[in-house]
Amino acid sequence: MKKDIDIPVVKDVYVAIIHEWDDEMLNKVWNAYLINSKDSAIEMAIIVSSGSNSTDKTATIRHGLGTLEAKSFKKFEPLQEEIFGLDNVFSLSFFSDNKLFDKKFLFKKNTIQTKALTTISLIDKEGILAE
Repeated sequence: MKKDIDIPVVKDVYVAIIHEWDDEMLNKVWNAYLINSKDSAIEMAIIVSSGSNSTDKTATIRHGLGTLEAKSFKKFEPLQEEIFGLDNVFSLSFFSDNKLFDKKFLFKKNTIQTKALTTISLIDKEGILAE
């Protein structure tokens, strides 16, 4: 029965798009990060990313991130500005406290832009958190 199924809610785990300096490219680039603000580690983290609108679609990319310790973060994907006109979805699955968690993070089209940047505290860089 549906009422007997416990679906845990993801708290204190985020996806952020960070606008940061790249020493190799010698300019600012956009990167996606997974942030674990929990007091415990998350394990076997997997992210599936894709972008789409009514006419276009990106490739689906899968990232196996393994374990993120408590209060840590990991960069997992560079982003091209051409995809910012699409709805970008990052589907996250991970284990924590012996439970499986799932959450979709959405960046709606045209929301990834420099005027929307705020300081992401754990990373201490300018970026945008997903909805």
